[in-house]
Amino acid sequence: MPSINALGAELSGEGLTVLLVDISESRDVVARTVAARGYTARVLLDTTGQAADVYRVTGTPTVYLIGRDGLLIGGAVGPRPWTSPSGRALLHALLSPTGPPPVR
Repeated sequence: MPSINALGAELSGEGLTVLLVDISESRDVVARTVAARGYTARVLLDTTGQAADVYRVTGTPTVYLIGRDGLLIGGAVGPRPWTSPSGRALLHALLSPTGPPPVR
């Protein structure tokens, strides 16, 4: 997930916050994995799986996009090309202070 690190760094000034959530693993296992893979985003531990149940996570990775107002904008299950030109354009549009352009 080096792309997640890159996107987090690239778009943090525009308001992007990346949080990684680990489901049902111990703190030690997660710490070793984070160090080995070089993740730079904050990692949250869901050691019981309760958050995964509440958010209806059915597969990983699961991505939720939350707007500036705290409301859910969208989501995706499975890998997505977030660092592709179209992925970056979507994120830039969502992070724009005026929001994405209207759909016509």
